[in-house]
Amino acid sequence: MVRSVVSGGAGFIGSNLVDRLVDDGHEVFVIDDLSSGSLANLTDARRRGSVVLHQIDVASPEVVDLVRSFQPNNVFHLAAQIDVRRSVADPVYDAKINVLGTINMLEAARHGNADRFVFSSSGGATFGDTFNIPTPETQKRKPASPYGVSKLVVDEYFRYYHDTFDLDFMSLGFANVYGPRQDPHGEAGVVAIFIGDLLGGRTPTIFGDGNQTRDFVYVEDVADALVRGARVGGSRYLNIGTGVETSVARLYEYIVESTGADIAPIMAAAKRGEQLRSCLDASAAQEHLGWEAWTSLAEGIDETVAWFRGIEA
Repeated sequence: MVRSVVSGGAGFIGSNLVDRLVDDGHEVFVIDDLSSGSLANLTDARRRGSVVLHQIDVASPEVVDLVRSFQPNNVFHLAAQIDVRRSVADPVYDAKINVLGTINMLEAARHGNADRFVFSSSGGATFGDTFNIPTPETQKRKPASPYGVSKLVVDEYFRYYHDTFDLDFMSLGFANVYGPRQDPHGEAGVVAIFIGDLLGGRTPTIFGDGNQTRDFVYVEDVADALVRGARVGGSRYLNIGTGVETSVARLYEYIVESTGADIAPIMAAAKRGEQLRSCLDASAAQEHLGWEAWTSLAEGIDETVAWFRGIEA
């Protein structure tokens, strides 16, 4: 049986990955401090397969011994501080989680004799504003926020651990991930925030003029990319996105159509640190991993709305 560690495994993307790993027959060890994740996200996976949760901060020294005792084949590192706005307000905290926490997980993978380290990077935030759309991996990365900087700087640590300790890695730069289990109350996740507000009868807020664009990729497709990354490896960075640029205003229209809640949004000033355009060229992932985004935005939003309706029922 393949043994996999998933940091942040009780969170949005992490729990969807755990579901996929259980389906594939993996024995899964979840590391999560539950600051934003939830035990409820793992209920189904724990019932169906071998899933153990240890509640601990990824930056804790104890993590190394925990992973060493598990002796995993793969380490999926998804635990992170994901709020761009918080990173601007508190870059020290952002670096503690996203840089020091990642180095600690690399040490855990090394001492645990893992074959591969798979990392959830950020395609949009590490590239920063660019008009080379969709953006390929060859584009110079110039992050516009401490969050983007933290995701970029650890790539050099991956290369060091690969060259020094022969630890194979895959750094996968996600576009804007959305889908079931995304938190509608956090700062990150505009799809979930809009759906939560509209289904709750509240008026959503669009920051900026609504013309800013993003590349929205469905969470099950992202979980598939992570699994393929662990299977194939190759010690490189790859974009994970749809290659389709969608404005926030158009996204809002999709969600209004799906929910049937025709509420005009409040328009507010743009937030510091946010990009004007973001869309990823993922053709290299198709070539290297055989991966592509299978789910259209309309289909994914309908699935996400159905999930939100289900938890409210």
